[in-house]
Amino acid sequence: MSSIEEKKKAFERILTIMDELRAQCPWDQKQTVETLRHLTIEETYELSDAIVQNDWKGIKEEVGDLLLHIVFYAKLGEEKELFDVASIINTLCDKLISRHPHIYGDVKVADEEEVKRNWEQLKMKEGRSSVMGGVPASLPSLIKAVRIQEKAKQVGFEWDDIEDVWSKVTEELGELREEVKTNHTENIQKEYGDVMFALVNYGRFLNLDPEYCLELSNQKFLKRFRYIEEQAALANKKMADMTLGEMDKIWNEAKEKGIA
Repeated sequence: MSSIEEKKKAFERILTIMDELRAQCPWDQKQTVETLRHLTIEETYELSDAIVQNDWKGIKEEVGDLLLHIVFYAKLGEEKELFDVASIINTLCDKLISRHPHIYGDVKVADEEEVKRNWEQLKMKEGRSSVMGGVPASLPSLIKAVRIQEKAKQVGFEWDDIEDVWSKVTEELGELREEVKTNHTENIQKEYGDVMFALVNYGRFLNLDPEYCLELSNQKFLKRFRYIEEQAALANKKMADMTLGEMDKIWNEAKEKGIA
């Protein structure tokens, strides 16, 4: 792998290229933090896709694309004389040193969980008024649920036993079923959300990433559904003209063939 010097040269190269693009390329010259925002989100999801697919070549490429965006934001900040890549990196380094007193100080920790608790306490000392203050409002709801629960855990607001968590899931399922009988849309929505939140919590106790697990199911469904489409086409049939039983039979074929 690359030496420290080679890594420094590579970083200098992207900074130089960024300066050149900003000075000479009409598209790059027009970009602002606002116009880059949705592109950055898109690149983040592309990286997420590559991770789900365990595509290391894709991960390498998408991480590079995200790095370009970071360098671009640094350049825009420099032009406004607000910050530059050096101040960004130094601020990050200072934060990492401050929040790792077990590495850069004399604090002793027993395990990963204690590191997380200390991290949250240190953030509160830095001026945050709420433990939940670091949860971005724009996070996708499933990921946000995990972050909320993780942060609550760091201050001791946590179930003691996984069986209690499962009991909460079944309790919420029961409440949802009761609300469905009332046909009251708003209450049904709330109870459905409570079921999902409880399931996220149960998954967390199993050390599962609910976003990742759901995406695995999404991909499995897509592959099997495409198999049905392919088999229908081979039989010169339209899926809209097929019965549910016919489609379900092909779906089971896909399962037997290990399509997942």
